[in-house]
Amino acid sequence: MRQIEVTVNGKQEKIEVRPSETLLEMIREKLHLTGAKEGCGMGECGACTVIMNGVTVNSCLVLAVEADGKSIVTVEGVGSKEKLHPVQQAFVEHSGMQCGFCTPGMIVSGTYLLKKHPQPTEQQIREGIAGNFCRCTGYTKIIESIGAAAGNMSEGGES
Repeated sequence: MRQIEVTVNGKQEKIEVRPSETLLEMIREKLHLTGAKEGCGMGECGACTVIMNGVTVNSCLVLAVEADGKSIVTVEGVGSKEKLHPVQQAFVEHSGMQCGFCTPGMIVSGTYLLKKHPQPTEQQIREGIAGNFCRCTGYTKIIESIGAAAGNMSEGGES
């Protein structure tokens, strides 16, 4: 076991992790943040997407020890129960989810995209979620949701 220090959703944590433990396992099992999902365990589906030091990563591919000293944002840290992030709100309003399994990864990826490109084109949205696989929606409503969030954010001055 090895102790690491990591900031998760703005909260400093000291956590004992196994050398082989993934960031996803640590987030779900030790911190009980269950938004990120394990879909494939091979970095192909994006259901486990989180932001680590300002970049999206598939948390199933990152060892927890690699997160030592880093900042992690999970879907739970994107918004709050009291105030949804505009991307979360747009997913609700524009039916951007069906079964919901891919939704946390899509929201994290959409949030990251809008920080980089506040007014993305449809092509940029498609590229921004390219690492996230959805088996249900056909992506149309997801793309619409992220586009609507961009519009809402620019009107409200949010980021």
